[in-house]
Amino acid sequence: MPAQTSHRRIHRRVPTPSATPASPPASAKPHIGPLDGLRGVAVAAVLLFHAGHFGGGFLGVDLFFVLSGFLITGLLLKEAAAGNGRIDLVAFWGRRARRLLPALAVMVSGTLLLVWAFGSSALIRNALDDGPWVVANLANWHFIADKMGYWNSADTRVFSHLWSIAVEEQFYLFWPLLLVLVARGRNAGRNVAVVAAAGALVSPALMIDLTDPIDTTRVYEGTDTRAFSLLLGALVATAPATRAVARLGEHVAGWISLALVCGIGAYWVVADGEKSPSLFQGGMFLHALAAAVLIACLTRAPGSHVGRVLGSTPLRWTGLLSYSLYLWHWPIYLLLDEERLGLSGWGRTTVIVAVSVAAAVLSKFLVEDPIRFRARWARGRTGAVALLATFAALAALWAVIPEPHGGAASVDITQLTAG
Repeated sequence: MPAQTSHRRIHRRVPTPSATPASPPASAKPHIGPLDGLRGVAVAAVLLFHAGHFGGGFLGVDLFFVLSGFLITGLLLKEAAAGNGRIDLVAFWGRRARRLLPALAVMVSGTLLLVWAFGSSALIRNALDDGPWVVANLANWHFIADKMGYWNSADTRVFSHLWSIAVEEQFYLFWPLLLVLVARGRNAGRNVAVVAAAGALVSPALMIDLTDPIDTTRVYEGTDTRAFSLLLGALVATAPATRAVARLGEHVAGWISLALVCGIGAYWVVADGEKSPSLFQGGMFLHALAAAVLIACLTRAPGSHVGRVLGSTPLRWTGLLSYSLYLWHWPIYLLLDEERLGLSGWGRTTVIVAVSVAAAVLSKFLVEDPIRFRARWARGRTGAVALLATFAALAALWAVIPEPHGGAASVDITQLTAG
């Protein structure tokens, strides 16, 4: 699931081709509200999916991936163009760490304490088992190796939703390294576009080849088999793609946006997770491709009818909360079960969404924004020390929470045979 990037400003109009070969694909022009709205739609779909009200809502994660690839690549290419091919990797990773890790650390520690206090033995045991992999941003590979079975066992693990955060973090680690090598010289934009396109074709081929019809967890959570969404987003951020979109008039781009929104929405309605095998045979790739083209068209025509709807205040506000809302909603969903709440259906969903929004607001305004924008100590060496201290505190918390004894809640067979 997906993470909101720190991209503050994206071009409203795609710049026309210039004689400067390395011209950035994004310029310092006003922030595009419809992209925030897309994040809001994506996280709302995921919440409804997990609550059992929207079978195709899991595709909101795919939309997050495409958005992340687009925004991050645009920032990196802009930096490379301004610095004659140079990208400050340490600064980039520092910004990503300040954006993502504080809220993640608070959620992990808070969830461990809540599960220890109120959760079942199974939830506690799995949370302690999964916690170190979450902190290491390897949760997806841990779940794959553990044969968790995403579609039928996720409700036993409070951190099962964090597989998508791990995929994005791994992308943020390796993609900039690749761009350092290829985003140079006169053909920097074209080189990055070729690499992104090649990767976006290899990834779905791997998905098709590795799909197990009995359990699709490997291809659903694998970084290699989901990379096409991130790379398609990266592709539409490159100069060749933006030049192609620039040739469209705003009116045409607006109508294409409307058609894509309708098509994507219809696909979300009919998709049904593991019960839709076509998803893993090219369906998810086509969905990600449609999402990438939609993002490009919204960038070209943010004032279109679709752009104005997506840029509305409720959707933009939800989008700005999307990262913390995604982090908190699943643990809250598992802890506030029907037995504890005495509610089911939409009544329970309403309570869960309200509590999740409250947690997200607190996270954003008390943790994320202060550290991201105002805390000078979070940068440079003091920031690195703070990061290490956070990891140490999480490790200490993980060590002091007692693991439930195996079989504590099971039947003692000796009592059944004593007579």
